[in-house]
Amino acid sequence: MTRIERVLAVLAGQKPDRTPVSLWCHFPSDAWFGRSAVDAHLQHLHAYDLDFLKVMNDNGYPTRVAIRSASDLRDFPVLGGDEDGYGRQLDLLRALSAELKGKVLLSTTLFNAWAVLRRLATPKIADRHGPPTLGAPPTEADRRMDELIAEDRGAVGMALDAIAASQANFAAKCIEAGADGVFMSVRDDWVNTPQNGSNSYAELVSTGDGQILGAVRNGRFNILHVCGVPQDLDTFAAYPVHVLNWADRAAGPAIGDVAGKIKPAICGGVDNLSTLLNGKPQDVAAEVRDALRQAGDRPMMITPGCTYDPEAVPDDNIHAMVSAAKGVAV
Repeated sequence: MTRIERVLAVLAGQKPDRTPVSLWCHFPSDAWFGRSAVDAHLQHLHAYDLDFLKVMNDNGYPTRVAIRSASDLRDFPVLGGDEDGYGRQLDLLRALSAELKGKVLLSTTLFNAWAVLRRLATPKIADRHGPPTLGAPPTEADRRMDELIAEDRGAVGMALDAIAASQANFAAKCIEAGADGVFMSVRDDWVNTPQNGSNSYAELVSTGDGQILGAVRNGRFNILHVCGVPQDLDTFAAYPVHVLNWADRAAGPAIGDVAGKIKPAICGGVDNLSTLLNGKPQDVAAEVRDALRQAGDRPMMITPGCTYDPEAVPDDNIHAMVSAAKGVAV
């Protein structure tokens, strides 16, 4: 099978010739856009012989709204989807599509409205991106979002709606630029906190999620990444996407607990925070084989549960993950 045939077989619930495999990491800031970003993605794809490419997106949300208080949240404009950082990402997608000539599926990274607003509200967040920390105490960004909701919940909702509409416009342009779908990151444990209320995600965020995904309904490779520790994976599994990815090892639930009931294809199986980082190649290969065992008769794709740190993860462990997915003894 070709790389695309292999992935599409899994999406159709059919057994491919072998298990598709991929993984992703944040590139240095000088490879976020332009030719250096194209080269970084292509080198990553070919170095590990991956079956699909998650196109990273660290270009940032295009806004000049300064958030000093909740009242500023009422001034968010709806963007057309090609401004500033949006445009740089669209250029990257066009270049990758031209280079790869339809031989590899491209899923471009996109964050939902809450993740975008959380970052905009906390400008001190470091530019260096890496794997998330699970189960940690609330961060400055979380506390800032709690403060804004307490100050004016309606204004937060207005900003989230405007951001979701902008992200939907951008997502549609991503498909036009050559992406086969989006890799949309969502996270409910940031939202449903004791301070905000247990139903806050459904009240403030889920409609915007649907608007973004509705804009890419003509895509053929839309992945939903449930970051953090999922509070309600069943609800996310009902989203209109082709693939569901989450930290099944570090956060749960385990693949074996959900493989028989969720509709989207499964993408995961390897612990990016522990085994891939600190284990031996044999440990990584064992996790791959265990994930496939848990999935049973259901075909799946092997990936980590989230990004990995390329400065800390041994290259041998990455090759072990890929080899094990391909059925090669490690």
